[in-house]
Amino acid sequence: RVHAMLAALDALGAGSLRSVYWSGRVTLCASPEDVERYDRVFAAYFGGQGTTPSRVRVPPVQRLVAVPADPAVEPDGQRAGDPPPELLATASRAEVLRYRDVATLSAADRAEVHRYVSALLLAAPDRPTRRLRPTPSGPVDARRTVRSMLRHGGEPVELRRHRHGRRQRRLVFVIDVSGSMAPYAETLLRFAHAACRARPGTEVFTVGTRLTRVTRELRGREPSAALAAASAAIPDWSGGTRLGDELKEFLDRWGQRGTARGAVVVIGSDGWERGDPGLLGAQMARLSRLARRIVWVNPHRGRPGYTPSTGGMRAALPYVDRLVAGHSLGAMEELARVLDGPRRGGGHARGDA
Repeated sequence: RVHAMLAALDALGAGSLRSVYWSGRVTLCASPEDVERYDRVFAAYFGGQGTTPSRVRVPPVQRLVAVPADPAVEPDGQRAGDPPPELLATASRAEVLRYRDVATLSAADRAEVHRYVSALLLAAPDRPTRRLRPTPSGPVDARRTVRSMLRHGGEPVELRRHRHGRRQRRLVFVIDVSGSMAPYAETLLRFAHAACRARPGTEVFTVGTRLTRVTRELRGREPSAALAAASAAIPDWSGGTRLGDELKEFLDRWGQRGTARGAVVVIGSDGWERGDPGLLGAQMARLSRLARRIVWVNPHRGRPGYTPSTGGMRAALPYVDRLVAGHSLGAMEELARVLDGPRRGGGHARGDA
C-alpha cells in the first residue's frame, strides 16, 4: 500500500495538499473505519483542523417508477393509497427495458433502447504482431541487452526485455435488412455505428436482395445522422433475402482481398433464406477459412424454446463460433462481451443453439 501511495503521488504530483490527501486515501484505506482514522492522522500531521480537503458529493441517482394506466389501481393489483412494492421504486429505466424484445416496444421505448445501444463501450479484441516492442517483463532481448552492456564497459547493468506488440482485429458486420429483420435491423446498425466510432477499422455491409457497403455512412459521429445516411444508401430495405448470393459477392469482392482475413465477422440475420441453403453453407465454409471468428446474431435466439429450424440457419450453424440473440438491450450487451472474448477452443457452436 505504501508503494501504491508513492506511485499515485508521483502521478498526481506532491505540490498540492489535495493530491497528497487523495493519493493516500485511495491506497491506504480499506474500510470506512480506515477513512475516519486516516482523516484524523492526516489533519494532525499537516497542521490541525481544516487541512483535510472536502469530500466529493455524488448526486443522487434518479430512478423511474412504473405508473399504471388506471390511477385508482396500483401495480400488482394494489389500490390507491397502498405502499408501492420496493421493486418498482428501485428499477431504473435501463433495467426495465434491458430484456424486452425491441419488436414489441413503442416508438419512444425503442428510441430509448437505441440511445443505450449507441452509448455502449465496445472493447477491442486484438492479435499479436510480428514486431517486438520493449516491455518491463517478458523474454530477454539479447541484442538490446548486449548493446547496453557495451555502453557500460561490458557490465550487465540491466536485462532488456521485449514482447510481440498487439494490434486490433478488424471487425466486420454483415446485417440482414430484409422484411423479416425490419424490427431489429436498426438496432444492429446502431451497434455497428458504436463499433465504427470505437474502432476505426470496422467494416459494415447490409444484405437483402443485394450487397451494400455502408461503412462510410456509419463513420459519422452523431448516431441519428449516421443511421439516416445509411438508410438512404440501402436500396433494398425491407425486401427479400438472398444470404447465399450476397455472402458470395462479399467474399469475391471484399473478403478474399483482406477484409475478412483474420477478422471477427458478425452476421445479423434470422436465417430466412429464399435462395439455395446449400450455397449459403458453401459460402459460410469459405468465410470460416478466412475469418478468425464468426458470430451469428439471430433475434429469435432469445425466444423460449428456440431451435434453428430454418434451412439457412441449419446450413450456416456448423461454421458459426457463437450464436447469440439480438432482440434486446441485454442481448446487445451480451454481444459486446462475446466480441471481447477469446475464440472457442478449436470448435464451432454446433451445440450452442
